[in-house]
Amino acid sequence: MPNRVHHEINRLSWNEATKAHNSHKGDQAAFFRSGGSTLFEEERHLLGDIAGKTLLHLQCNCGQDSLSIANHLGAIVTGVDISDEAIDFARQLSRDSGIAAEYIRADIYDFFADNQTQYDQVFASYGALAWLSDLAAWAQGIHGCLKTGGRFVFIDFHPALIMFDENWQLKYDYMGGSFVEFESGIGDYVAWTGATGETDELQDGIQDFVNPHPGVEYLWGMADVITALIASGLTLVGFREYSHCNGFRPMTDMRDAGGRRYGMPDHLPQHFPLMFSLVAKKP
Repeated sequence: MPNRVHHEINRLSWNEATKAHNSHKGDQAAFFRSGGSTLFEEERHLLGDIAGKTLLHLQCNCGQDSLSIANHLGAIVTGVDISDEAIDFARQLSRDSGIAAEYIRADIYDFFADNQTQYDQVFASYGALAWLSDLAAWAQGIHGCLKTGGRFVFIDFHPALIMFDENWQLKYDYMGGSFVEFESGIGDYVAWTGATGETDELQDGIQDFVNPHPGVEYLWGMADVITALIASGLTLVGFREYSHCNGFRPMTDMRDAGGRRYGMPDHLPQHFPLMFSLVAKKP
């Protein structure tokens, strides 16, 4: 069963973290009005030709990728996120940028229970997996949201990376859905990564952010994810691992590969899975 107590803890933590993240990004509406996009080539390739298609973006955060998909790939986008602050920001950004998208504030498990619409594609990315308390219910919800023949596209940081602390010391479980509670909550990863899709130079924004709310992250392995999707009735049609991180530098000594990509530090093996992607289809 989804752990809604943990979800509520995380909702509060995300509300505070979102304020810090956006404080560094400057005029995002102007970025989008000028034709900017936050998408990486990986997700553009995975999503494919979706012009005129309906797309459900789960855990859409503040909607920047949703607007990029709508504006550059031509999809009709609906974004869902648990954070009040993120959805309020996303709705305002849609209005200010002139790019149409619908945004729904909901725990995605509640959204699945209430949803009556089926979409051509469902999409989730970058940092989504850690907040899922029940993979079986998640996969079943995705299945229910897809039209027959529809596709689920997922790209995220690899569970193998999440096993390590900031000093590359093995610390956390790999599989099984155990969870870790953090008293410090969700941090200002925008500030410590040092670059975003919206600007090459970060604004000063909120300094030395400390989240007043704790957070709870779940630890899942690749087999957990793939098995849940297959058990829901979806067919896995693509899977890939990547030796770089897009848009996020979880360890400060990671090698800057350019283009907001980060690889393993020079003193460690270079061919290590830092991200994965998968595509599953509803038969």
